[in-house]
Amino acid sequence: MVPRAVAGLLLTALGTFAFVVQADAAVEGDGLAAFDPRLTANFVAHRTDVLSFFARAITFVGQVPVLTALTVVVAALIRLRTHRWRPAVVIAAGMAGAAILTYVLKVLIGRHRPAAHLVIGTIDTGFSFPSGHSLSGTVFFGLLAGLLWYTGVSRAWKIAGTALAVVLSIAMGLSRVYLGYHWATDVLAGWTVAVTWLCLLATVVHLLSSWRADPSGSRARGELTP
Repeated sequence: MVPRAVAGLLLTALGTFAFVVQADAAVEGDGLAAFDPRLTANFVAHRTDVLSFFARAITFVGQVPVLTALTVVVAALIRLRTHRWRPAVVIAAGMAGAAILTYVLKVLIGRHRPAAHLVIGTIDTGFSFPSGHSLSGTVFFGLLAGLLWYTGVSRAWKIAGTALAVVLSIAMGLSRVYLGYHWATDVLAGWTVAVTWLCLLATVVHLLSSWRADPSGSRARGELTP
């Protein structure tokens, strides 16, 4: 139990360090951030009607009202399905933390978005770094995949669910660059913070579960008990 917690904390520290490096590059315009204009130009040059349709669809899911509604629905369904509050609280707390991190980090970094003429859709005048869609979307899909591993479904379904979460998270981030709302390093930072936050959340949940573990060490099959 302890090694898992230590590993989780180490990954959290590593993710935090990686974000700091990325943030410094974004502010200074060097490092990976120096490639942002070229990457954005490449995305714009390869736009098609079909790709634009799918990009708008996935980015719609990442909007705050949509993710909030999905979080409430999923938390309610989990509560009704398992008759337990803890899994529902985990996903609610995870998404609330993602929202807070997005707001605070955007304000602290204060990076501006790509030029408005590059955007497909409504112009967003908020700060750019990190990408809120990438951060919150990855946390949401990651939490669903994580909770799936505490159910009684087959291992194949668990792996498939995890793979789908990764694909959707990547698609969400790429759609933000494609549509002109974010620089590529905004998205990379969003993924970094999301994974770091998930590692920290998983570590806390693991420690709490260990402290409150049933003496028999048993777990009801099919019951979400993170």
